[in-house]
Amino acid sequence: MKIAIVADWMTNYGGAESVISAFHDIYPDAPIYTTMYTPEKMRELGSLKDVRTTYLNKIPGVKHQWMLGLMPTAIEMLDLDAFDVVLSSCHSVSKGVITKPSTLHISYCHTPMRYAWETWDFEGRLQKFPRILHGTIRRQMKKIRRWDHAAAQRVDQYIGNSTYIASKIKEHYQRDADVLYPPVRADRFKPIESPSNDFYFAAGRLIPYKKFDLLVETFNELGLPLKIAGTGPDLEKLRKMAKPHVDVLGYVEDDELKSLYANCRGFMFPQMEDAGIVPLEAMASGRPVIAFHKGGSRDTMIEGKTGLFFTEQTVDNLKEVVRTFNRMTFDPAFIRKHAEQFDIEIFKEKIKGYVEEKWGKFKM
Repeated sequence: MKIAIVADWMTNYGGAESVISAFHDIYPDAPIYTTMYTPEKMRELGSLKDVRTTYLNKIPGVKHQWMLGLMPTAIEMLDLDAFDVVLSSCHSVSKGVITKPSTLHISYCHTPMRYAWETWDFEGRLQKFPRILHGTIRRQMKKIRRWDHAAAQRVDQYIGNSTYIASKIKEHYQRDADVLYPPVRADRFKPIESPSNDFYFAAGRLIPYKKFDLLVETFNELGLPLKIAGTGPDLEKLRKMAKPHVDVLGYVEDDELKSLYANCRGFMFPQMEDAGIVPLEAMASGRPVIAFHKGGSRDTMIEGKTGLFFTEQTVDNLKEVVRTFNRMTFDPAFIRKHAEQFDIEIFKEKIKGYVEEKWGKFKM
């Protein structure tokens, strides 16, 4: 079974790239095909001996965001005829590779192309461009949406990274998907014997949709200590909003991040994410989570056992849930054990078994 791995682009490390890393661990001899590759920003992936890129990677000084209109054509130009199985990690164009009938294409879908299908995402991106370009961009996006739907039909088997994304694959592509949650490196995080429990904690990129402003407003009113780690365009805005007991830390080193996870009373996750790995990092540290009851968190949390959900992204609703949470106790050992089922080694075993099963059926 000769395997190729395909990624949308590899220009910054994130959740999709952690899945690529797991694929590479399983199949170290498989070449990785991608539209654009920036090795110095992919150091977390380690040494990759065979990364094959499109012509877009040869254009000096461009960013992948500028190339979205050209990526469908570029991805279709990849020659994958030599492979039995193509395994793609996709949130944009990699599902659109063209394979021969005897090749099995399994696509691990992080999300259907969000800016093509989700109005809130597209409109937010559109505002970054001059108004005179909006009409042209809208027309281009209609073309991309048509291409994306047609390209989605080329995939033989979908894996969604959560039940939420599986439902989106069905909604936008009219395709069924199995579900396999993305991995957490549980061995990096450990519960500690006597956590301080004297503050709540949140972490992530400080951008509007992640709702850190909701956390600041809520804890300003509650009077409870909150620490927020992360960088991004909302950093100074959040610091100006925060009262003295709310500490917007900015960037923190890895060891400090682990300590914050392990010592917090509860981890706050106020946004809707397709999957969301940081709550699993908190749970791997033995700490319970308060999460918005939408998206991937519904797959990874047990209400009342590993944390609590809130149902409305409002100060009043979140305050009510935090007060309830504050009166509860949680079992760190149970929470850690729960998180371990999402560990990267288990993920790799499941992916390997899945590919072998589907290939066995496909070639019959």
